[in-house]
Amino acid sequence: MQTDTPGSAPKTTNPPPRDAIKRALGERARAAGFEIMRITRPGAIPQAGERLMAFLADGRHGTMDWMEANADRRGDPRQLWPEACTVIMLGMSYAPERDPMEALGEPLRGIVSTYAKRADYHDVMKRKLKELAGSLERETGEAVKVFVDTAPLMEKPLAAAAGLGWQGKHTNLVSRDAGSWLFLGAILTTADLEPDTPERDHCGSCSRCLDACPTKAFPAPYQLDARRCIAYLTIEHKGHIAEEFREPIGNRIFGCDDCLAVCPWNKFAGEAREARLSTRIELDDPPLADLMALDDTAFRLRFRGTPVKRTGRDRVVRNCLIAAGNARDTGLLPSVASLLGDPAPIVRAMAVWAYRRLASPEAVAAARNLHYPGELDPDVRKEWDTGTTS
Repeated sequence: MQTDTPGSAPKTTNPPPRDAIKRALGERARAAGFEIMRITRPGAIPQAGERLMAFLADGRHGTMDWMEANADRRGDPRQLWPEACTVIMLGMSYAPERDPMEALGEPLRGIVSTYAKRADYHDVMKRKLKELAGSLERETGEAVKVFVDTAPLMEKPLAAAAGLGWQGKHTNLVSRDAGSWLFLGAILTTADLEPDTPERDHCGSCSRCLDACPTKAFPAPYQLDARRCIAYLTIEHKGHIAEEFREPIGNRIFGCDDCLAVCPWNKFAGEAREARLSTRIELDDPPLADLMALDDTAFRLRFRGTPVKRTGRDRVVRNCLIAAGNARDTGLLPSVASLLGDPAPIVRAMAVWAYRRLASPEAVAAARNLHYPGELDPDVRKEWDTGTTS
């Protein structure tokens, strides 16, 4: 998100040489916990706007209408702030301590994406970026603006242009220093700093990230169809999840790390430094039964300070019910049954789906007789009518 300009320092009459400014800023960035800092120009991504428009025209953004709302500004940073001369791109590692795919073998637990197991990176990075931007403003007297993720700014193409890494075949940034585990932030400034050389693509013939995707969300290398992406389905998508994606989701209840986790460049990521706030583990992959028992208040308390809270209780419980249905463990039946009458239709629908997979035909028939007559939501009724028994 864009933050307020850190201050309004007067123009410095004799600022230090720009190479000294850049060197000092890089040292402060590393001290703040950023893995990499590189610099580019606002006009360094001329193809980004065209590619974005093609992505939107194909409908691959799904229900993420916010991508369309500022598409013209999103494709060119100069539309966002015409006076900006320099884009300072920073990357902060969130490399996990263990392979996140190991949890796929624990079906009674819900897998939370690595980035969301810690303090919300928006808050962590915004604070650190504002400190860096403030020091640059005081040193040069130039204007600065800070961005973290949600503003109409295409961080990944800018990061590649700056030399932090390259956009891999999974469309995420890959770094030779941090693999596929980087949070990105940007400082735009009117200061004129020397740009760095863009990084070239080092993916070669590797296709591990494409092959690892459970839902085949990559129509081709370097292309993503978000409508098929588990991260989109479990986090961004607010409605019912189509049946074709439910089994592939497995026990992933918030995001999916598969395409990131298999990247061979991760071997250079190293272990996260314990002192770095953005990588401090705050929650593990929790038991499904515990999560399905949460009401809204308990959910907010359980996930406060993490990105999971922003998605909301109903969507996360919906995802947990899909995971419960995939677990095929009858020990989860009481938890699933308790949600057949939940106030949220997206929860009720997936409770029906999971119940059909776990309960006996006789129990399913009895539950249907109890709940179906008063059910008004057509999608929930459809689950009762056409859900798969096994």
